[in-house]
Amino acid sequence: MPIGRIPLAALGLIVIALAGCSSAPTQTSTDVGAGAARHALEMRGKPYRPGGNSPRGFDCSGLVQYSYAQVNLRLPRSTEDQWAGSRAVARKEIRPGDLLFFHQEGKRNSHVAIYIGDGRFVHAPSSGKQVSTASLTDRYWTQHFAGARRPVL
Repeated sequence: MPIGRIPLAALGLIVIALAGCSSAPTQTSTDVGAGAARHALEMRGKPYRPGGNSPRGFDCSGLVQYSYAQVNLRLPRSTEDQWAGSRAVARKEIRPGDLLFFHQEGKRNSHVAIYIGDGRFVHAPSSGKQVSTASLTDRYWTQHFAGARRPVL
């Protein structure tokens, strides 16, 4: 075969091999979610602050937005928009980083938390309190649970 004439099949294999060399590793939604959950846990003890989305103080959706920003995923600011920008997850398939939504004070999906595993979550509960963890099996949270959702990468 003359130099410069490479069989089409060989050329295809070369292109595929080179494409693999140039691509950067991608994070999975599991990696991103677990990372966000770790960052949220690091914020335990930080004060609740209405409209807060920094370590100076958080409200519930601000904690979610901040924690995901630490793993380079930009989420919307409001609870309503976080619900809309995520997809439903069956309760038996919840994993660290999934968002848990709750109905409170007669308002649908008015509170959001980040699942951390073993039936527990981290959240910024309310005025006068601090970022903390709680259990999905606690009676209050069981009664107000609206659903779990996973941010779309």
